[in-house]
Amino acid sequence: MANEFTRNLYRLSQAARVAWFGSHHVVANRLGRGTAFAEGGVKVESDYPDRRLFFAEMQKLFERDWKNIEDGLYAAPAAIDRNAFTAFYDSLDFLRDVPEVARRRRDQVHDEVKAEEPRQGFPDYYMQNFHFQTGGWLSDESARRYDFQVETLFAGTADAMRRQALVPIAAFLKRKDQRKLSLLDVATGTGRFLAGVKDNWPRLAVTALDLSPEYLARARKELKAWRDVRFLEANAEAMPVLNASQDIVTCIYLFHELPPEIRQRVAREIARVLKPGGLFVLVDSIQPGDTPGFEALTEFFPQAFHEPYYESYLTWDIPHAFAMAGLKPESSTPAFLSKVVVFRK
Repeated sequence: MANEFTRNLYRLSQAARVAWFGSHHVVANRLGRGTAFAEGGVKVESDYPDRRLFFAEMQKLFERDWKNIEDGLYAAPAAIDRNAFTAFYDSLDFLRDVPEVARRRRDQVHDEVKAEEPRQGFPDYYMQNFHFQTGGWLSDESARRYDFQVETLFAGTADAMRRQALVPIAAFLKRKDQRKLSLLDVATGTGRFLAGVKDNWPRLAVTALDLSPEYLARARKELKAWRDVRFLEANAEAMPVLNASQDIVTCIYLFHELPPEIRQRVAREIARVLKPGGLFVLVDSIQPGDTPGFEALTEFFPQAFHEPYYESYLTWDIPHAFAMAGLKPESSTPAFLSKVVVFRK
């Protein structure tokens, strides 16, 4: 059980994260002359949530996060992030890149990565500057900046939203020998979520799968402290993983960046590699109706950033899609700007 000191340390650290990354959000907006982040100039049909509603939902996330910690479902995050010692450098690097992101958005340029990184073996939909970011998914610079960019986009709440995926994992692993179980993280990116998994279940064998060699290299660095970590450079559409070999599969922020026809292929692959009775945990963007009053934000997002498949994601029936693949929906829980959807095979 967490004590009062831990509670206060948690509150202080999360407030510091929101202040740090929220201030970068504001500064980046100004550096980009309002083109990269601002609501102005983007037309939406719904009303934007007022600040009270926005911060009330953020507070709910942190209250739930703390309750999970207090209940012993997972450990409190470190008061000082493992990347805190590079924070100043990361900040400068992020801010130097903002004008380039703003230029791509202003000029609607989202295919520079095809010229910058000519490669074979990648699907065409993957070879884009998602979010108008430099290098797309295929540069060391992009992998280095990614976590800072995501935290800035979500004003310091991204890790707290990801941690909500640990709740169903904790329930699944209760009274089980983690040494005999395995978890596959699909589209692991920089390995940020898997680091949280290993922090809490260090003896659980995990596999980090990603299509980007640069992001997977970053994940290797993020996860170098732990044993029982396997790395696979592969497409989620055809994973080199045995049938019914995984007890748990997780997938964080992938499906809104997939074309509609590809989503169903990946869903089938996830169902294929899960053992009967296995757990699948999906974390992705909220959809209309998940958090009443936030509809304008989901309308704003694909216009402000290059997210070519996001609009189709907003109307995608997630429970039905995975039911068609052979997974039974168990729950769907909003977590501020994200949601956690849980399935069983």
